[in-house]
Amino acid sequence: MIKRAKPSLLLVGTYAETDSPRFAFRGTGFVVDDGRHAITNAHVLPPASDEERQRKLVIQVPQGDGRWGMRSATVLSLDHAHDLALLRFDGPEVPALQLSQSAIAQEGQAIALMGFPVGGALGFSPVTHRGIVAAITSIALPPPSAQTLNARAIRQLREGAFDILQLDATAYPGNSGGPVFNLDTGEVLGIVNMVFIKGSKETALTQPTGISYAIPAHYAARLLAKR
Repeated sequence: MIKRAKPSLLLVGTYAETDSPRFAFRGTGFVVDDGRHAITNAHVLPPASDEERQRKLVIQVPQGDGRWGMRSATVLSLDHAHDLALLRFDGPEVPALQLSQSAIAQEGQAIALMGFPVGGALGFSPVTHRGIVAAITSIALPPPSAQTLNARAIRQLREGAFDILQLDATAYPGNSGGPVFNLDTGEVLGIVNMVFIKGSKETALTQPTGISYAIPAHYAARLLAKR
């Protein structure tokens, strides 16, 4: 499964001639559909500020022997409620992963997740962690305070809660947007979205809880069908 999946795993980031380094890694993505589309988290995308507009959204595809090839990418669709983004990128086709046709995974199911934990700090080599689907639970969307009320919070409140996969597996910053696999079939069951942390964000590295969350893959399939 790992051997089949690695060619489909992408680096998602930005590129600018004036940056050092020129490529800024933001998260993981993976290829779907016809080999020129990719799924990642919406929060992986760069903010639409004036400064960020000077930077191009790019993905990097594996070319073997640890080498990567950069491709320009565009955002085709966004699903902010489920924190998903559908991208299209230039160049030749890349092997695609299959999204699960099941409505949702099963509790206790064996899974593996792949991505680039801690970004370039450990080198851009795909890393695999395995575990199980610990629970299928409703994502909590508590009403924000007046100080935190914004367009995104209002949109989430309108959309309401939805089921999310709680994983007994360790993910880190950089894993966001990466695939969660069914170990038996290799199908993508979910998309890594967030990690439960205790204390500050730094403790996600020094004291990982081993509890991660993923968006069920059928939301990504729905986004792909709407393109």
